[in-house]
Amino acid sequence: MLQTRISSRTAFSGSTKVASTRPVCRAPVSSSSRASQRVITCAAALFKGDLLNKSYYPTSADAANVSKQWYIIDAEGKTLGRLACLAATYIRGKHLNTYSPSMDMGAYVVVINAEKVTLTGNKMLQKTYFTHGNGRPGSGRVETFVQLQARLPERIVERAVKGMLPKGRLGKDIRLHLKVFKGSKHEHEAQTPVDITSHISLKPKNGPGVALLTAEKASAQ
Repeated sequence: MLQTRISSRTAFSGSTKVASTRPVCRAPVSSSSRASQRVITCAAALFKGDLLNKSYYPTSADAANVSKQWYIIDAEGKTLGRLACLAATYIRGKHLNTYSPSMDMGAYVVVINAEKVTLTGNKMLQKTYFTHGNGRPGSGRVETFVQLQARLPERIVERAVKGMLPKGRLGKDIRLHLKVFKGSKHEHEAQTPVDITSHISLKPKNGPGVALLTAEKASAQ
């Protein structure tokens, strides 16, 4: 066990009392080698982390933007909610083993063909978007999905992904990692983004479970 010797030196200057302490770490004393006792360097004083906590926690270097991966999603014919769920997952970094809720461990996501995203049911006419013109009462504007898609299709995907990200300082930073473009061309070809369009979860009627149910019904007959 390390022994700490604290030497106090008190100096009186008028009515002011100054005390200085200096911790010294020594090696444990052994009866067989008492003569070889010497002062050693304390390892705990050099270690900057927590000796009792050995779990991994990412550092600022792990969350640096220069080391982030880029991905691309083609929104043509894709459902808005399923596309936004995949984009938010990769922006948060939940697909990585190093994911930490309090750190920005995610990636950059590029979405192309934003004007070709679709909705299910009658949501294209029923879903509305409210925006303020200048922030004053009475200056709001209500648009349907079709109207906003014709005017500014990028805003639809941006709002959907923003609603799935944290609401706070971290969310304000990582929502900028989403790059939405109208059409098939984008400005981030130099980053060589990886296509993850096939990772969007399929609808139940188009998923792999349909083939299994069909095979079970055929075998039962």
